[in-house]
Amino acid sequence: MKTVAEIKQDILALPKDEYAELLHWIRDREWELWESEFDEYVLAGRLDALAAEALEAKARGELRDL
Repeated sequence: MKTVAEIKQDILALPKDEYAELLHWIRDREWELWESEFDEYVLAGRLDALAAEALEAKARGELRDL
């Protein structure tokens, strides 16, 4: 297996179009990982307190439209 330093060198050597393709893939992969982690947090109830706080603020009229 290559080291991170070797992978970085390989990336620097990519043609522009292949670099763009790799970057797009990395961004998609990062989104998938983040979404999966978010789903785990929701299912575990880790965001319940934040949701309750937001709903209470909305009920008090303390939220503004973005």
